[in-house]
Amino acid sequence: MNTATHSLGIDIGRVLMCPSDDDARPDTSFLDLPEQRALALPASPYVWDVVPQLVRAFAGRVWLVSKAGARVEALSRRWLAHHRFFERVGLPAGAVRFCRRRPEKRIHAVELGLSHFIDDRSDVLAALVGVVPHLYLFGAQKQPAPGFATHVADWLTVRDAVFADLGVTSPA
Repeated sequence: MNTATHSLGIDIGRVLMCPSDDDARPDTSFLDLPEQRALALPASPYVWDVVPQLVRAFAGRVWLVSKAGARVEALSRRWLAHHRFFERVGLPAGAVRFCRRRPEKRIHAVELGLSHFIDDRSDVLAALVGVVPHLYLFGAQKQPAPGFATHVADWLTVRDAVFADLGVTSPA
């Protein structure tokens, strides 16, 4: 499959950082910690290995698309900068979009022409049905993934599922 026409959207909270616990309870510590402790929170396991592989597979057409209020947006931007996220994964620092309401992610998906999207919330993915063909529900979940999404428990599973959907061999 020609990957030149594909692009990927990735949520930030509970996907790139603060994933859900095995019991599907959200890790919301980022929202409540003092700034220095929030900035010190690590990325989700294997982010630094898998996201650069995805950036290469999508030829750099990867965007972070996140719902956040003004305070959490600013803190998220500082977290990304603190961890040198864009430099480490090979994306420009401008490859991030924020919206104030989850359904607004659909607007960004349309504007960016996203073909794949990773999020931890099935309601967000439901809003993308008909716009984004490949939807991935990330992390531990209380309910099974809906039929329109592929459940991906962690970043290694993300890599395998996305590469399979692209029809290319995973670099694992």
